[in-house]
Parts: sequence; C-alpha cells; structure tokens
Amino acid sequence: MRFSHFSANAPAQRQLLLLTALLFVAYLCVGMALPVVPVFVTGRLGLGHAWAGLGVGIAFLATILTRGHAGSLADRRGAKLTLSRGLLFYIAGALASMAASLASLPAMAAFAVLVAGRLLLGLGESLVAVGAIAWGIGLVGPARAGQVLALVGAAIYAALAVGGPLGLVLQDQVGFAGAMAASALLPALGWLTVRGLSAVAVPPAAQRPSLRQVLGQIWAHGLVVCLQGIGFAAIGAFFSLSFLDRHWPHAGLGLTAFGAGFVLVRVLFGRLPDRIGGLPVAIGSLAVEALGQWLIWQASTPAAALAGAFLTGLGCSMIFPAMGREVVQRVAPPLRGTAMGGFSAFQDLAYGLTGPLAGLLADRAGLSSVYLVGCVAAAAGLLVALRLRLRLSVQARTRDVERVRSL
Repeated sequence: MRFSHFSANAPAQRQLLLLTALLFVAYLCVGMALPVVPVFVTGRLGLGHAWAGLGVGIAFLATILTRGHAGSLADRRGAKLTLSRGLLFYIAGALASMAASLASLPAMAAFAVLVAGRLLLGLGESLVAVGAIAWGIGLVGPARAGQVLALVGAAIYAALAVGGPLGLVLQDQVGFAGAMAASALLPALGWLTVRGLSAVAVPPAAQRPSLRQVLGQIWAHGLVVCLQGIGFAAIGAFFSLSFLDRHWPHAGLGLTAFGAGFVLVRVLFGRLPDRIGGLPVAIGSLAVEALGQWLIWQASTPAAALAGAFLTGLGCSMIFPAMGREVVQRVAPPLRGTAMGGFSAFQDLAYGLTGPLAGLLADRAGLSSVYLVGCVAAAAGLLVALRLRLRLSVQARTRDVERVRSL
C-alpha cells in the first residue's frame, strides 16, 4: 500500500503521524546506545569518564559535520531519499558498535571500533532528522512548521526516554553486543516501512546560496538551541554514571524522566509556537531548563535528581521547534532543508562537545559539576532569546512608524 499526501484516504496529517511513529521506532537505536556506551567504555574497557564522554559525543560531532550535506540532499533529491539513507547508516553504525565488544581487542582498539560505529550513527542521525523535518513541512506547509518540529522532536525524545532503560536492560540480559544487535534491527524495520511511502515534491530553485550564507541569517537562533542542548547532553552522557557512582537505584531512569517531561509538553503545547510565536515559548522554556539543571546539581537524593531531569525535559521540549519555526519563516521554500540542517547543527554542536568536555570536568570536579554548566548555559540562552525578542519588537515599532509616515 502506498500513502499519498494528495489521497483522500490518507490526508497529510495522517501521513505526518505515520512518519512520526516510524521515526520513534527507528530512533530507539540512538536512545538505547546513550546510557550503555558510557557503561561499556568505563566498565568493560576500563577507560575514564572523558573517554566515555567522547564515545557518546563523537556521534554528535559527526552529525554536525554532515548537517549541511543532509540539508542540501533534502533540498535537491527529496526528503524520502535523505531519510532512507540515514536509516541505512543507523544499521551500519549499530553493527560496527556491536563488533567492538565481540572481537578480542585491546581496550583502545575496541574503543576505535566503537568510535567508527558512533561516527556512522552520527551521519545517520543527520540524514534522518533533516529528512523527517523536510518531509513533514512538505506535507503540511510552513505555516505549521512548529507542529512538525514538535512532533518530530516528540518522537525522538520519546525514543530516548524508552530507549535508555531498554538499552540498560538489554545490556544486563544479553550484553553490549546484544543491545547493539537490537539497535540494528529497529531502523531496518523503519527502512522497510519508508519504502512504501510516497515522497513529497522537491521545490525548484534556480540558484542556491551556500550553507554559510544561510547560517548568516539564522546563527543567533542556532546559538539558543546550542546553549539549550548542553543540559540534555549532560543527562544523556552522565546521569546513569552519577547514580552508579553514588550507589543510587534506578540509574536508567534519567532519560525516562527527561523524556516524560519532554513528551508531555510536546503533546499539550505542541502548536503553541505557531499560535503565539517561537521566541516567547523559548524564553519561558529556557528558564524552566535552568531550574531543572540547578536541581540536579544540588540533588542529595535520587528523587531530587529525577525531578531535575523531568524539569529539564519540560524546559528543553519546545525550544527547538520554537526557534525552528522562526528559522523556517526567515528562508525561502527551496532552502528550508539547508536552513534546518544548519540550524540543527548548532544543537549537535552542544551534544558533541558536552560529552568530552564535561567528562574532563567530571574527572576533576565531580560528576555533579556538569549540571552547573548546564544551568549556566540555559541562562545564557535565555539572555540571547530575550535579545532576539527585543530586536523584533524594535523592528516592528520601526515598521509601524514608517507606515504611519507613508499615510
């Protein structure tokens, strides 16, 4: 059966929801790896926290370097092709990561194989996320870009929330290799499903500006999501290690708590950026994220830390779609894939750098110190968003004055 955007039996909204469900299933492979990779690196390989952070963060660095390619591919060849290729890289990355634990290799050689797998996964994430966003906006139009970004993000972070504890359970039951084998199976199912979906039309463009030119229009919006992403990256890379270090129970529930708050806000307020604008939503969200990170930093019990992770999820939830809506409104239709690729790279930058740099900090100042950094970063993002809001207000007043003078 083929699903068409133009079919009366399968309207755009239905296909968007199907795409969201598909993305959730495929993205479980990313969520399953986040908590098990640091445990594998520090436990099985016997390396330090900085190496564990690098093992997590290297995938996001790969994503950063390929976002421009992913956006350009989506604009030129279409979202379906982009998404399909990304799922194949997911499969290859999971299989390479599995090989790191199967071979009888020295610790550093096994880590190198693991890094190769994480790099493939990072490339896949770049293609999958950009492809899904471009496909969704192509289905329902730019006026509902906030809803598309909210749904895509809900699928991704719900997968992280479920995938985190699932990965730890699989690692406990069948080992790291078994968890990575399951991580390869899920995107394979997604790839088979994508083959039955109809692609959306690719907007024509006589001339496409470079990624650098597009970034010149959106860098401040990207900076906001970069600063926001540090809090999530700290939870993803170090929350389970923090609990294990303190001998606290429920080490795998950090991403679950984060994801629960994240998805709750997406479900209840997913269309809010389309209704009131992206910047007001981002400003309130960053304040909540900063509070959540502060609570984890100060936590003396597992319940307080999980509450902080939940608050961080509440805060992080709408920042990417809120700022992404602003980006979509600033660029021409043929450039939306490129713009979203460049915009997403700012968030990837936070994810990629937070792991290794926070790992170095954790080795010297303790694991809880990484959440203080997350709190400060969210507060800095709040200041940038407030400045963007002030600039828009000044521009609006200037236009009103010019309009009155022209009458």
